[in-house]
Amino acid sequence: MNKISQIFTRAINALLITALATPIAIAAPTQTNNVTNSHHTQPTTKTMTTNKNDNLLISAVAWKQTAAEYKALYYQAFNMAKMQVDLALAKQQANDKPLAVISDLDDTLLNASNYWGYMIEHNKAFFDDPIWDEWVPTNHYTATPGALDFVKYCQSKGVDVFYVSNRDQGDSTYQYAVGNLIHLGFPFVDKQHLIVQRDASNKEPAQQKIMQDYNVVVFLGDNLNDFQRKYYSQNVDERTRLMEEDKALFGSKFILMPNPTDGHWIRAIFGESEPKDTPENRQRFFEAATKSAWKGN
Repeated sequence: MNKISQIFTRAINALLITALATPIAIAAPTQTNNVTNSHHTQPTTKTMTTNKNDNLLISAVAWKQTAAEYKALYYQAFNMAKMQVDLALAKQQANDKPLAVISDLDDTLLNASNYWGYMIEHNKAFFDDPIWDEWVPTNHYTATPGALDFVKYCQSKGVDVFYVSNRDQGDSTYQYAVGNLIHLGFPFVDKQHLIVQRDASNKEPAQQKIMQDYNVVVFLGDNLNDFQRKYYSQNVDERTRLMEEDKALFGSKFILMPNPTDGHWIRAIFGESEPKDTPENRQRFFEAATKSAWKGN
């Protein structure tokens, strides 16, 4: 083999080694809909195997983990809730029903950022029930900013706080919720005040039962469905329209917490609360994010 041939062979080998050693990145979805191949066969649904840095959750979880604005929104929410409690106390008459607050748990009083950090580290792009069910009993929650102070303030003023949560971690679901709250020092952790629904997502029956005996000053939640069942819609525009019918209630009767990672806003986009990380769902997310988009000059 002459010198030129040797040089050429070494160059080819070097290129092959580099190609084999370089990870292949999966491109982001294009702005086209699902396309069939030349034989008109239906596309198959494949789970994405992307690099961790391509995780759809990164920006949302980074915001929840680090943004002072995220924490400030909780303080703002609990400040508004306290104002409503104080107003109700000032108006209360001797023969009136006792005052109460009804609150959701997860992402309202209990902060699950530790779970979402795990999801990012393990490249999970949407809420994952089996992992959640394993994580909940570990008591790695923290209280959301201002939550514990607010609930204890209500207790000091003789205002009951009821916890109404939709959860299902099996037969120990209720005890896990008790443990989560006690671990953080929340009061009102008893059978009267803690209601955990394993088989239903509709909170209205439990709320209405409480309202028979109490004047509910304010509802706290991170999901519109924490307030009224009518918001349980799978259509983005319809959900917004229903919310706007009650816009005067937000900040007074309904106090909403921020949650950019999960909830029924996800269900309204995908038709389910826990979609798979597939090219089709990434395309759907892209379309949701560009629902309104400037087209440039």
